Amino acid sequence: MNFVESAERQALREAVAELGRSYGHEYYLEKARGGGHTSELWDEAGRLGYLGVSVPEEYGGGGAGIGDLAAVCEEFCAAGTPMLLMVVSPAICATVLARFGTDEQKKHWLPGFASGQVRMSFAITEPDAGSNSHRITTTARRDNGGWVLNGRKVYISGVDEADAVLVVGRMEDARTGNLKPALFIVPTDTPGFEYREIAMDLVSADKQFGLFFDDVRLPADALVGSEDAAIAQLFAGLNPERIMGASFSLGIARYALGKGVGYAKERSVFGAPIGSHQGLAHPLAQVKIELELAKLMTQKAAALYDAGDDFGAGEAANMAKYAGAEVAIKAVDQAVQVHGGNGLASEYGLGTLIGAVRVGRIAPVSREMVLNFVAQHSLGLPKSY
Repeated sequence: MNFVESAERQALREAVAELGRSYGHEYYLEKARGGGHTSELWDEAGRLGYLGVSVPEEYGGGGAGIGDLAAVCEEFCAAGTPMLLMVVSPAICATVLARFGTDEQKKHWLPGFASGQVRMSFAITEPDAGSNSHRITTTARRDNGGWVLNGRKVYISGVDEADAVLVVGRMEDARTGNLKPALFIVPTDTPGFEYREIAMDLVSADKQFGLFFDDVRLPADALVGSEDAAIAQLFAGLNPERIMGASFSLGIARYALGKGVGYAKERSVFGAPIGSHQGLAHPLAQVKIELELAKLMTQKAAALYDAGDDFGAGEAANMAKYAGAEVAIKAVDQAVQVHGGNGLASEYGLGTLIGAVRVGRIAPVSREMVLNFVAQHSLGLPKSY
């Protein structure tokens, strides 16, 4: 066992951090408050190969694992330049296509993921299903050798930037007549497909959308991989999503902790830096401890996933996502408290993070559903829902 990252990953972290810092949190806030996107940063990261580190080498990627992509995500967030689409496009969509896509789908999409030129959203959540994916009502039926898709999705990230959406739907099983999960690639310019922005109180460069599929006609090859692999395909994407979600939270926690520690060293009251007082020093130290613990669990989850242990990775990824979200909330809250009134002043770049880190308790899976998973699968308790 080795609890120290490889020299290659550490070098990757340093390079990504340098790029993120060259743009900085002010750049991010300017884009977010102005309704824009971090397109310049995304494109440069793509050209440098950072967004494609986990895409197979034969398609132009780095051939590394989800652990390296998670490190990239964490460093961008720690630099104050979070890009939520990283959790979705290269982590979920590219991973699912690399593992389960047909040869034609891989050749068509993966080179674009490798270069960052392709952006793809992921759509699973529905208005009436919530965390219960068994109640998904978006359905596809066969028609003239292709598919017709109908349904709705909600809180889908980055659709306005995406070339296509990877949609989780259901289709009829020819053998049983029952509905079974299926994944479809829907280009955003497909007739019958519509998306509408959802007004949010978050200050974010990544927007949220409601999706509407009204007799959307798709070719036969819009179906991802095999009809019989849908459940495996779905979970192949959800584990990386949780790992990346954890890394996203970890990066923001690092950013907030750095701001808090820096201010505690510089701000002097009663003749001494405020960081010399245990009332502020101990909470910051506690955040540091919990941050390192969450990071270790995230690295464990990534290592298990990259080793092919999907179930073990599922347990660890849920725990990592839970731990990352909790420490991010604590880190931002304590950093704001250290700054006092300045913590809510725009100049200090912390106030907008209060709502942002709160999302980690809700998405991509709620804290309560993580606890349900651990209670049932890790502790062997009866299913509670």
